[in-house]
Amino acid sequence: MNCLVWNCRGLGNLRTGKELGEIVRAKDPSVMFIAKTLADEARLDMIQVNLDFEHKWVVPRVGHGGGLALFWRLSVNLMVMDSFNYYIDTWIDKGSDNEWRFTGFYGEPETSRRSKAWDSLRTLNHHPDVPWMCAGDFNEIILQEEILGGAIRNHGQMQLFRDVLDECGFLDLGFVGSRFTWSNHFVDGHSIWERLDWGVANANWFLKFPGTIVHHLQCTSSDHLPLCINLSGLEIPPRKKVFRFEEMWLSDVRCAEMVEASWSSYSHGHGDDAIIKKVEQCGKDLTWWNHDIFGNVRKELAKKKELLVVAEMEAQIHGQNA
Repeated sequence: MNCLVWNCRGLGNLRTGKELGEIVRAKDPSVMFIAKTLADEARLDMIQVNLDFEHKWVVPRVGHGGGLALFWRLSVNLMVMDSFNYYIDTWIDKGSDNEWRFTGFYGEPETSRRSKAWDSLRTLNHHPDVPWMCAGDFNEIILQEEILGGAIRNHGQMQLFRDVLDECGFLDLGFVGSRFTWSNHFVDGHSIWERLDWGVANANWFLKFPGTIVHHLQCTSSDHLPLCINLSGLEIPPRKKVFRFEEMWLSDVRCAEMVEASWSSYSHGHGDDAIIKKVEQCGKDLTWWNHDIFGNVRKELAKKKELLVVAEMEAQIHGQNA
């Protein structure tokens, strides 16, 4: 089972949405936590449909900033227990021998207000006996070695982060990949790298899922790297993709030919069972045919759409400069 955690810095951007889709298709997360969505409910509904998540929980953005969203599959027995501007706290398989907790967290970006985020995290520390994993953009580091190119971090500031991790019984899950998860590059050539995105868990988590691995993925549309967390020992049955007939197929005469050929090719069984099998075979053949015939058409349409968006943006810029 995989969990995806990412501060995407806004889902309204075309490039961000496209890259998120590519990551989801590659990693197939069962649970996905997105911080700083900067998106309204309609946009998040669209993301949910496009990425085939059956469930969604949203902490609305405040003004034009922030916003959290949690998406999960039908195969996961997940309950949202609490949510706030800094977190979405969930319980998976509650009441069973396999119960565990997952909290998606977003730390306060303003240093002067960061203690409020730590206090919020403390309020969630009420079931130390249950395996608990917390992951997200904490906006803070533990050691000076976790920053490169920037000013020396205030020791007291880091200590506050260490204190809340200790109080919650959290240990670093470690990572595979890039040493830093956030970067900022200035026009004068100066750059800063920091490890601001973390996966942490309590002792009972390490006992139950000792093989958990946090992967720092690469991306180009955000200054934060996505975290893909593989929960060793938790195997979710592969999802059966739902077949959907597309109206555009009717515009091609080869669609009817494909259905007729597929229907007549299956001759095993009798009665209702045979009809069900024929329908399933037609669905498989039409899915293959759609990918083969319309795949290149979709790619060309997508390229044209992106070019139109770029042209509109350039026109707006020229209009402002005129």
